[in-house]
Amino acid sequence: MPNHVNPVKNDLARAIFDHALSSVDPRIAVKQAITHVDLSTRSIYSVAIGKAATAMALGLDDALDDRLTAGVIVSTSRHDSMRWQSFVGGHPLPNDQSLAAARAALALLDRANNEEALVIFLISGGGSAMMEWPISDEISLADLQRANEILVACGARIAEVNAVRRAFSAVKGGALARRAPRARLITLILSDTNRGDEASVASGPTLATPPDAPKAIDVVEQYHLDAVLPHSIINAIKRAKNATTAINGSYEVILDNWSAVTAARNKAQELGFDCITPQHICEQPIEEGCNLLLSTLSAQPVENKVAVISGGEFSCPVRGDGVGGRNLETVLRCAMRLDKASQHTVVLSAGTDGIDGNSPAAGAVADETTILRARNLGLNPADFLARSDSYSFFAGLNDLILTGPTGTNVRDLRILLH
Repeated sequence: MPNHVNPVKNDLARAIFDHALSSVDPRIAVKQAITHVDLSTRSIYSVAIGKAATAMALGLDDALDDRLTAGVIVSTSRHDSMRWQSFVGGHPLPNDQSLAAARAALALLDRANNEEALVIFLISGGGSAMMEWPISDEISLADLQRANEILVACGARIAEVNAVRRAFSAVKGGALARRAPRARLITLILSDTNRGDEASVASGPTLATPPDAPKAIDVVEQYHLDAVLPHSIINAIKRAKNATTAINGSYEVILDNWSAVTAARNKAQELGFDCITPQHICEQPIEEGCNLLLSTLSAQPVENKVAVISGGEFSCPVRGDGVGGRNLETVLRCAMRLDKASQHTVVLSAGTDGIDGNSPAAGAVADETTILRARNLGLNPADFLARSDSYSFFAGLNDLILTGPTGTNVRDLRILLH
């Protein structure tokens, strides 16, 4: 038996994913968005944050040519430009560069505020860790790292995680924008959150915290984090109050998860599939989400070519010391449910940023033969699942989706075909 999934439908699923990925190019989106911005000002500054910051900064450079006065950028790689101070921030945990980037951004905003200049913020997912400054001198970098490590692994929804992050940060929850009240502020957002939840992208450094956002202390209690978070973090959370100072400026979401889902749906239809895009399957606990995906597909007529296209991010607690992430685990769980199914079905799940959890893969692809092929190689899927080691499982089968860092970040894309 071959050590890969059915090549025809595997190729179709990958073609759908690749088309969606190419449709969410941050550089193009920023360049287009800037055409609608009033640039009649002497000085123009920029702060770019997140996994897509480099591509977004390139788009701004394309649009402004040499009109950018100065910028600060923090991302996963250095941006080589004389006009930009560039930092490689940590992800998923902040590092020294995360703090250095925050210091540089605050200094730039002070300068822009004094000049009453235009500031263009370029915000994308991943920025919560990449730029950080603690709200209290009591909080060390080690405390910030430990807090983020716990929050990422506890299984909380992204809005809950960000509620806690804002409580101990001096740059999140609109704090960057409040630094420059006399400047004209514009924020362009590449969103990795739900529609209407733009304040959660990079924990909303330029947007006010929504009034219905979870309270940090409630999240701590719900997930029993009070005994594991550093004392300095707990102290900050207990003292936290919602900022009341108004934030000036405007913002625009230039790309989001629905952009990728729509592009994937269009490509699937072009390939002859009846396409279903269940928007309610988005942020469920991972086991529930997988069950919903498979039941949605199985409810469709077996004689039809059907594609189920789903976005969002399932919550996926880490249970072991393996390598993997929510996309890889989604595919593994679905493969276990499909074991020996009579109908041929392909499942692909991958992150648009190209990196799933602590693995170097974007995700994986599987079908109803995956588990049998694994057992023929001596791989026990339940063991890999138990230790959160889904990457190693699919590496042994040559069924990984490997893109490398993509320069964009609009959440996950899940594609099921039969």
